[in-house]
Amino acid sequence: MQKPRTLTVRVDPLTRVEGEGALHVRVRNGQVHELRLEIYEPPRFFEAFLRGRRFEEAPDITARICGICPVAYQMSACNAIESLLGFSATGPLRDLRLLLYYGEWIESHALHVFFLHLPDFLGYDSALHLARDHPEWVQKGLQIKKAGNALLARIGGREIHPINVRIGGFYSVPSRKALLEHREELARARDFMVEALRWMATLEFPDFEEDYEFVALYHPEEYAILDGQIRSSKGILVSVSGFEEVFEEFQVPYSHALHSIIRGRGSYMVGPLARFNLNFSQLAPVAREVAVSLDLTPPARNPFRSLLVRGIEIVHACEEALRLIERYEPPHRPWEPVEVRPGIGHGASEAPRGLLYHRYRINPEGLIEEAKIVPPTSQNQRRIEDDLRKLVPRLLSLPKDQITWRCEHAIRNYDPCISCATHFLRLEIDLE
Repeated sequence: MQKPRTLTVRVDPLTRVEGEGALHVRVRNGQVHELRLEIYEPPRFFEAFLRGRRFEEAPDITARICGICPVAYQMSACNAIESLLGFSATGPLRDLRLLLYYGEWIESHALHVFFLHLPDFLGYDSALHLARDHPEWVQKGLQIKKAGNALLARIGGREIHPINVRIGGFYSVPSRKALLEHREELARARDFMVEALRWMATLEFPDFEEDYEFVALYHPEEYAILDGQIRSSKGILVSVSGFEEVFEEFQVPYSHALHSIIRGRGSYMVGPLARFNLNFSQLAPVAREVAVSLDLTPPARNPFRSLLVRGIEIVHACEEALRLIERYEPPHRPWEPVEVRPGIGHGASEAPRGLLYHRYRINPEGLIEEAKIVPPTSQNQRRIEDDLRKLVPRLLSLPKDQITWRCEHAIRNYDPCISCATHFLRLEIDLE
């Protein structure tokens, strides 16, 4: 009698993502019997670091969670604390926060699209190998990223871990003349991205679709990024303060990152594909027109086409940044004073990778007694596993290296930030 064949594939660790993790898959009779996306990067303990600190420190402390999306942490922290203190940024202060956030979207999406994800579609091991044969696209990707970084430096004080954000506004604000200097670079980045999208749309995308429940912020007047209500493609519409009533976090034994599900329903997807499907009509006209020309309209359920959706969001961010710069006049003062009050504040914003939720409990002295942070990669982790459960059985006829590569590709659809989620890829497959 022939013994069951066991196939083990390992990749140590996953490249082209931020952080470290592993994938273990056990297959029996052509079916996935066990699958674990193991996040083994050590816990970060930022929620504990915040306890006992002044509420004003939260934006700067949480920004250190991630070097790629620090603004997202600053904006969600500000939203949570300011909601408790009765402040809401309006006028030029809100525009500046949006501009800062658009800068982050541009640089983060450009990094992912051109340097982390695009090599998968062309069969390259890295962006360096890609640059050898397609230097023009790598150069244009760098120019797009540079435009986003320049906005971060101008408004945030520096490109990485900006230091100019504070509760109530900013420590200082740029002049109108200073912001106008960014127009040419942003317009060029927008046009580069449109050109790149037309080329990327000709790439071969794996045939894979799922009936996702998409979750993202919704704002009645704009493509939500800075604030809004939480909405899903299957009927959820709730205020940010109701997040924990709808979504549940829990620990699994093989991961330092918590899993998140919709109570009573299961996994869900946050990120560009969710925003695109839920808020498509609110994209800037030029971004919407490009998407339609590429036959990319809701419902879009192929996660591999998130490469294109991120490009569409770059076009949107550049166009909206140009619009905000044109109307910008500096506020009378960089920040509005706030008074301490005890209680619990909830806040959320749309990080490049998806919905980012913060909650803080503050005492009468203005000290943080409790903090809760739910990053997008943590929310997507269960959804990534569900994708792989459907994908792996289709790959079993392939060589081990091809199975590994295709699983990595599927994980990179989500642009996972393992470092944010630990509070990627050694691949191990047992085929019996």
